[in-house]
Amino acid sequence: MIEHTETDFSFARRMDETDKLKSFRDEFLFPVHTNGKPSLYFCGNSLGLQPRSTRAALVQELDDWARFGVEGHFHAKNPWMPYHEYLTAAMARIAGAKETEVVVMNSLSVNLHLMMVSFYRPSQSRYKILIEHDAFPSDRYAVASQIRYHGYDPADACIELKARPGEVCIRQEDIDAIIDERGHEIALVMIGNTNYYTGQFFNMGHITSISHAKGCFVGFDCAHGAGNVPLELHHSGVDFAVWCTYKYLNGGPGSVGACFVHERHAGSKNIPRFEGWWGHNKETRFGMRDDFDPIYGVEAWQLSNPPILSLAAIKAAVEVMDRAGIYTLREKSIKLTAFLEKLIGGIGDERISIITPANPEERGAQLSIRVENADKSLFNALGENGVIADWREPDVIRIAAVPLYNSFMDVYEFVQILKSLLQNE
Repeated sequence: MIEHTETDFSFARRMDETDKLKSFRDEFLFPVHTNGKPSLYFCGNSLGLQPRSTRAALVQELDDWARFGVEGHFHAKNPWMPYHEYLTAAMARIAGAKETEVVVMNSLSVNLHLMMVSFYRPSQSRYKILIEHDAFPSDRYAVASQIRYHGYDPADACIELKARPGEVCIRQEDIDAIIDERGHEIALVMIGNTNYYTGQFFNMGHITSISHAKGCFVGFDCAHGAGNVPLELHHSGVDFAVWCTYKYLNGGPGSVGACFVHERHAGSKNIPRFEGWWGHNKETRFGMRDDFDPIYGVEAWQLSNPPILSLAAIKAAVEVMDRAGIYTLREKSIKLTAFLEKLIGGIGDERISIITPANPEERGAQLSIRVENADKSLFNALGENGVIADWREPDVIRIAAVPLYNSFMDVYEFVQILKSLLQNE
């Protein structure tokens, strides 16, 4: 909790003036409200803002396509043939992984299915998947369909982690208990590392350790964690992780996803896997008639050559984030979110509450604000007053103060608008 003796306004100004990341705000384009002023943008957990460098990055590839045609694969300023490799080092640092463990490819849901082909290996005695009850729908759909594909019934084979009655977030001790009691039945533990609805950030290293001790494979959907919290994927020991790049990573709407596979699986040629030509040994890929010879590392899971225009936008975005540094961003994020939490608590209106964990170690940038007896009118009124946020049924407004481009004054102004709307209802 932020504690200080200054007024909230003067505190916000001082924090912004001394913010070592403040220059990054100018590297992004904010939507303009109908009043002619930049919107207060708190929706980076759904779609990040466009970096100013994105346009030039896309134009470069369009110009090279016009100039070289197919020869752009080799003669473009950034040759397309190895283009995905230009993103690897920065993405590995953001994800806390080795470069052989990270690749940018496909979409999140496609990658999740590809990973479950490899790491969901049900047997007669061990065929169940552990997942959050309130996981993002794509994860639930993917898990259920994989279970059915293998001939099992999701009603039996899907074990759901639920919060206790009257609570919203899942207690770590309850996760521990289920894995301890039923781990012998579980083939795969598949959790969203930062829950999309509550904003709860799970301890991946701990969950992985206790799950591996029971013989389970472990995967995480890091869509709401990548670029938001340090993932430390290699150190955590997870078998795989998948994420999108259009939220906190600012890669653009529908941009290509990314995938992690731990290096202990890197050299396995016998692991179950759906194969494609882009995962074949780069030295002999164009031999065209060889049997599949997987690349060492996660690149072996690639299916096709990637869409260069999407990669160009992602490359521009992750270069900005990489300059800022994920740990520096996290340091600011903790302070920024604590300030937001303090101001919301100071409103003193019983109609609103925060369902995101109060412990900074159990959350990222997002605070989920529950509105009692909500009918979306408060959310709509925020939009009319220049606030871009996110509504999730049945009664939650998600606010993500993104440290890369949001300021303490953004937070202050948002809460003043929220307070005014509540008082005038």
